[in-house]
Amino acid sequence: MMKYLDHLEEWIITFLIGAATVIIFVAVVHRYASGLPIPGLQDWLLTINMSWAQELCIYMFVWMAKFGAAYGVRTGIHVGVDVLINRLPEKWCKASVMIGLFSGAFFTCIIAILGIRFVWENGMHYFMVSKFGMEIGDLYEGPITPDLEWPTWIVYLAIPLGSSLMCFRFLQVAWTFAKTGELPKHDHSHVEGLEEEVVNATEALEEYEENKFSEYRYAGGVK
Repeated sequence: MMKYLDHLEEWIITFLIGAATVIIFVAVVHRYASGLPIPGLQDWLLTINMSWAQELCIYMFVWMAKFGAAYGVRTGIHVGVDVLINRLPEKWCKASVMIGLFSGAFFTCIIAILGIRFVWENGMHYFMVSKFGMEIGDLYEGPITPDLEWPTWIVYLAIPLGSSLMCFRFLQVAWTFAKTGELPKHDHSHVEGLEEEVVNATEALEEYEENKFSEYRYAGGVK
């Protein structure tokens, strides 16, 4: 189950950043090409409305940031100042790490709860009531976005969803640390998807010296 959740998290982030990049590229090309005085092409491009592109990309980057923050907790990408903590005795060091992790979980939990309340009152309540044919009464329908004209509560869902996932990741890391004493660490030199080749230093040095000797023999005419 956790494996699928991890992959889903990565797929969402990858899709959002990839799609946003493509949309921005198309919007920039469209804006530039629309200014070219080419008969026919300019008139056709001006009929295409791309005013929504910037707004959509902003929302996509917000969603990517929220889910990316949860991914950062899981993989240990987030920057942390642990110089003082590492100098503490082992018992105090572990206690400090656990306090930090539970503080992160507590904070993101509060943000998730407040985010759910905000989204619910911002139009989700109205949508759910009207969807099931219930009495609407004096419920507030909620605003819509300027260009896309989407209900804003859909955009704001990134807050409770991303914060809830981030809270879960804090608890997951805390559970693993309590059992194994290890925290996730991210190697910035490692590229995901590429296998790392282990190189033996002695063999590499011998191969280098052999190649240099072969070059020397060839340059001296010795065969």
